[in-house]
Amino acid sequence: MSEKNDKEIDSVSGIETTGHEWDGLKELNNPTPRWWLWIFYATCIWAFGYWVVYPAWPTLSGHTQGSSGWTQFKKLETEQAEITARQAKYAASFKDASFDQIMKDETLYAFAVAGGRAAFKNNCATCHGSGATGGRGYPNLNDDDWLWGGRLSDIYTTLKFGIRAGHNETRVSQMPAFGKDGVLKQGEIKNVAGYVIALSEGKASADMAGNKIFAENCAACHGDRGQGMREVGAPNLSDAIWLYGGDEETVYQTIYNARAGVMPNWNDKLSDDTLRMLTVYVHSLGGGEADEEPQVPPSTTEGEPNNNDMQQLPETPAATEPAGATTGE
Repeated sequence: MSEKNDKEIDSVSGIETTGHEWDGLKELNNPTPRWWLWIFYATCIWAFGYWVVYPAWPTLSGHTQGSSGWTQFKKLETEQAEITARQAKYAASFKDASFDQIMKDETLYAFAVAGGRAAFKNNCATCHGSGATGGRGYPNLNDDDWLWGGRLSDIYTTLKFGIRAGHNETRVSQMPAFGKDGVLKQGEIKNVAGYVIALSEGKASADMAGNKIFAENCAACHGDRGQGMREVGAPNLSDAIWLYGGDEETVYQTIYNARAGVMPNWNDKLSDDTLRMLTVYVHSLGGGEADEEPQVPPSTTEGEPNNNDMQQLPETPAATEPAGATTGE
């Protein structure tokens, strides 16, 4: 019995067709190019060799080790050891140095800024932003407006013990809820809100309706001219920097209900060296103030340790409530 040969040969190219046709166009059954086949065979051989040399086949214990003994865990250990070794040449000197010595030593200062930057991204950027510019309820750390002071010692204390963080030494400022607690009437709150806004715009005057109310209820903490009082964490009301907003409705709500932002205490989450690095970094952002005597931070453009020189720090959850930590009203 003979089979019927119904193969169709294209009259132009002389190549067999597949039998598929679209709008008069017939598909040719061209063979796969030789170069493509050789590449395919080579990749198969390469894959087999890779399985033998490197970890590949999944097993109940994880994966096969491979004849080279290489694993991603060994690679990580090697890289961490290199980082630790590079860090060690700075860490010992940094541990024994005071803030004053750090600020005057270009190498230690660069080391602190690099380490503080890494720690900030892991622990602080969630609330304050990657550029530390803050947001509604979260202080901008780049300006020179501070609730508790912008000296190195002030920043260190704030970082270490937090704000309303539940620690025995945490910083606490408490503004009365003048409306909710019935201390002032709504009309009085509206008048003092208008006066506070006028203070920030430099337009406040003694004949304004809120002047007397402010003097009797607010000046004890904020100062008679609204200049603030860092000893109690009272914000400066005479500038145009606001933590929650400076419009009439927001200021009214602040006076009526008060604010109670929380910043965590980091002393039981980060090492003291890391806290000091963070202190120097935050101080370097632009709003830091001199301690006992004027200090000019050294240049960090040359010889600055790279962030890779810093040991990777563990991530710590950020505060869940707005923080009245260091700056703003």
